[in-house]
Amino acid sequence: MMNRSRSEALFAAALRHIPGGVNSPVRAFRGVGGQPFFAQSARGARVTDVDGNEYLDYVGTWGPAILGHAAPAIIRAVQSAAESGTSFGIPNPREVTLAERVKAWYPSVEKVRFCNSGTEACMSAIRLARGFTGRDTLVKFDGCYHGHADALLVKAGSGALTLGCPDSAGVPADVAKHTLVLPFNDPAAVRACFEQHGAKIAALIVEGVPANAGLYLPEPGYYELLTQLCREHGAVFILDEVMTGFRLGHGRGAQAVYGLKPDLTTFGKIIGGGLPVGAFGGRADIMDLLAPLGPVYQAGTLSGNPLAMAAGIAALEELERTDAYARLEALGLQLEAGMVDAARSAGVPVTWQRIGSMFCGYFTDRPVKNLADAMTSDRARFAKFFHGLLDAGIYFAPSQFEAGFLSAAHTPQDVELTIKTAARVLRTL
Repeated sequence: MMNRSRSEALFAAALRHIPGGVNSPVRAFRGVGGQPFFAQSARGARVTDVDGNEYLDYVGTWGPAILGHAAPAIIRAVQSAAESGTSFGIPNPREVTLAERVKAWYPSVEKVRFCNSGTEACMSAIRLARGFTGRDTLVKFDGCYHGHADALLVKAGSGALTLGCPDSAGVPADVAKHTLVLPFNDPAAVRACFEQHGAKIAALIVEGVPANAGLYLPEPGYYELLTQLCREHGAVFILDEVMTGFRLGHGRGAQAVYGLKPDLTTFGKIIGGGLPVGAFGGRADIMDLLAPLGPVYQAGTLSGNPLAMAAGIAALEELERTDAYARLEALGLQLEAGMVDAARSAGVPVTWQRIGSMFCGYFTDRPVKNLADAMTSDRARFAKFFHGLLDAGIYFAPSQFEAGFLSAAHTPQDVELTIKTAARVLRTL
């Protein structure tokens, strides 16, 4: 058993000063029990905690660390940028460079604006869509997370076509009523929604691949249907690529994988190279409604921060320069095959889902196509699996309903160690 006495003391102190002891809820380990460890440092594919314990990391700061922690190219870029100043509140050349890179990778993006988080990007894209259409209603999907803006913290009503209900205290019912929440991968539900509400729908927003309830993939033709319905009814199609953008291959966010051309796309994670950043972009006729050109207001003192821009440029240059995506795909295939075999050998029902370097294993014997399917997973068994891996020095996300991430810093040997450890833990469940 690892000694985590310093982490325990820090968590006790954090509970006195920070709500729940954490600055983001999933870090509290509420989904798996126990207490979180506190990170001291990270390099490559590994994190070291304040007690000196080392973990092979499959969280990767929830996606941005595609090159691994403390990637030398990113560290050099941030250090160089910091020498000239950490923030200006004035346009800087790196904003233009990174905007050009984003557009080059994503043909659907004609203009882009940077902000400070994925939440901010999604919130702003929705406001922009409402300003463009002059409509209020938003369509989203059960299990998809687009940040914690009021309009997005909404759960489904008692039926598929009822107006949404607040999913958090502090969200006014008058705000939630403008959001319709549908089951994912249900063509009949989305068709019925547009038939009933089409003239009022400003936008439909969906994750590139739903990765905030674990990971499940769109059925063939489903995203094409969403695009078609938006076109027919004059709604803005927003693809949230905060997780999938720049992760699934060169120019291969979900829109390239599934052959889509969204009206607006939201980004985050990787384009900041691990620093806080977000972006949204798309059709020029929509984007030009943003202030100062148009009537849709969006602003941010730290937007286009020179450190985040420098880190993002370095990350994308490194991804362009190397064979990272081919190696990530090979590692993903290796991990998937090994974990499926380990679960089968242990006689434990696990449905393994993967796309590229993103993955999730559900402790259920049924296919997982939406949130209802994901909820059939045995969360108590997952918690035991999580702690078994953690005690062996392997860090998976501390929730059944979060995706895992490989990085270019992982090696085949790392993956093989993970599979062997998982096989041993699975046999104890």
